[in-house]
Amino acid sequence: MIETIEGLPEGVVGFEAVGEVSAEDYANVLIPAVEAALKEGGGIRFLYVLGERFEGMSPGAMWEDTKLGFEHLRAWERMAVVTDAEWIGHMIRAFGWTIPAEVRVFPVTERAAAEAWVGADDS
Repeated sequence: MIETIEGLPEGVVGFEAVGEVSAEDYANVLIPAVEAALKEGGGIRFLYVLGERFEGMSPGAMWEDTKLGFEHLRAWERMAVVTDAEWIGHMIRAFGWTIPAEVRVFPVTERAAAEAWVGADDS
């Protein structure tokens, strides 16, 4: 399941993965929220928390995640991924360069720092 995170800085869309994430979670929660943010204009600042309650992703969810990233390739400004799952951190570090955005991985203990960084106005 994917839960929307409320109370983030303006312009940031955030989600927390809970249990096993499926392709339907992307279709019903995450993708519509990203599409709505795109309609507001500007780039997307994205926070994704895969913390203690995260149990994994279905192959369909992994595919939806990849498609979402590339379908809106130029829309991403910043992505903060909060996780202690080593495999996720390794994948982001290996493939994050393919997305023309600032991408950082934060440990779960630094969730507040991730929220601050992704929402910071550095202009």
